[in-house]
Amino acid sequence: MTFGFASSAATSTSGSASRLARMLQPSEWTAAGIPLLRNPREVVSGLHTRHRPTPSTAVVAVLDPEERLAASASFARRSAPADGWEFRNALLAHLRRVIPHDLRRRAPVRTAVLLYCRDGDERWTEEDGAWMWGLRDACTLHGLRCGAYITLTRGGWQVFGEGRGGRRPNSTSVPGDLAETLASEPYELRTAGGSPEVLRRTAAR
Repeated sequence: MTFGFASSAATSTSGSASRLARMLQPSEWTAAGIPLLRNPREVVSGLHTRHRPTPSTAVVAVLDPEERLAASASFARRSAPADGWEFRNALLAHLRRVIPHDLRRRAPVRTAVLLYCRDGDERWTEEDGAWMWGLRDACTLHGLRCGAYITLTRGGWQVFGEGRGGRRPNSTSVPGDLAETLASEPYELRTAGGSPEVLRRTAAR
């Protein structure tokens, strides 16, 4: 009986250590050279309007070289310990549903960004670190550049590693009218809903 208990405890400790290894510290994220968004407010506002995220909702989006939205999907985070491996699998599954991979290209041309709506304040958490790890790994497996990780809380939004953010939108604000946030050039956008739909580029506010 004693041996069985010790083995269980060791397994639990090993599992916790593995989860901690599958997360990125803010310094590691900054050192990774994540490309800067030209207009983060535009990206955040557009995703907030389209997906209307509530706490524990992740929105993964793929941007083309001109930073136009090519595809996006949102899903609720499972109530389990934060694990970058689980987050990676969830992100990869949704990316595969909405956009073909770019693995045949010599270098990635499209960039994936992640907006995560959560409770708490803007300070980094282990959950954020797990999402960062998951996003980076999912991008590698799908042939994409790893882009910004953005949190949306009651206090507003912020792009980790860039020092940029704003008070609106936030996790409690009412999403704007999509028609009012679209620019004049239409393009094809694929969402997790299925068939392509023609939408216009999100305009800066």
